[in-house]
Amino acid sequence: MANLNDYFVHSPCVRQCCLDDNDVCVGCFRTLQEITSWSRFSEDEKREVIVNCTKRMHTSETKTHHPSKR
Repeated sequence: MANLNDYFVHSPCVRQCCLDDNDVCVGCFRTLQEITSWSRFSEDEKREVIVNCTKRMHTSETKTHHPSKR
């Protein structure tokens, strides 16, 4: 039997709210539109947002990671 938490998607907010130049939060990687619409999204839409946030986070890490120069 599935647990209720398997269905309920929690907000990815980490309380480090600050938008970058593209209106993406540097804390949770949601867009401004995703943040303001979160409470109206279905659970499936929230899961999609989480996937997109993860992609944005990895893209951000790739852009900001600078290997040390030797």
